[in-house]
Amino acid sequence: MDTPKPTKKDDHLLDDLESIRQLLGDDGLQPPLLTETVDGEVQIPLLFDMVGGKPAVPQPVAKAPIVEPAPAATATEKAPDALLLHLDNELRAAAQLIMQDVIDDFAPHIETEIKRRLDARMERLLSQYQS
Repeated sequence: MDTPKPTKKDDHLLDDLESIRQLLGDDGLQPPLLTETVDGEVQIPLLFDMVGGKPAVPQPVAKAPIVEPAPAATATEKAPDALLLHLDNELRAAAQLIMQDVIDDFAPHIETEIKRRLDARMERLLSQYQS
């Protein structure tokens, strides 16, 4: 109908998101229900927050400090954890940037569709009151 056909760039972004989700191991996670609140580290910007300027690039959120393991742990055991934490932070920052690109790409389409539906509903309501 009125839905625009996704472009190659959109397909590429969705593929990137899927590969990041698989790398982070979020395969078994389900999205929250509409009745649940989402307690995330990063607040998703609202559409009206973006008006008037270029959206701010989200900065990686610093993780809570890691509790030191038992004194018996050697330096070689700590290094993989630090590397994994660093990779996790980089992947999450990249995912945030990709999500911002997706939001920036689809926000105008969503706003246009909402406006179209609101205009159609307003016309129906006005025609009911006039007759």
